[in-house]
Amino acid sequence: MRDEGDVNLSLTGAEALVLFDWLARSEGDTPAPFLDQAEQRVLRDMGARLESVLVAPLAADYGAQLAAARATVRDAGADSDVEL
Repeated sequence: MRDEGDVNLSLTGAEALVLFDWLARSEGDTPAPFLDQAEQRVLRDMGARLESVLVAPLAADYGAQLAAARATVRDAGADSDVEL
């Protein structure tokens, strides 16, 4: 896996609050439903920002890089086949 280093994304205060609230409600196994279109918008915008800085999604070995990244981030002893 090619190390892309740290990625920094900038959020407005409003975006941060909307994202925080949605994440707080999503702490279980299932993401919380969107209560407001703003939540969906913030997540889409974050995805677009990531897309503009990540090179791995364009790599031929993206699947292998994703698997390695998941293994790095996953909690110790966590099952890799979590049913969502």
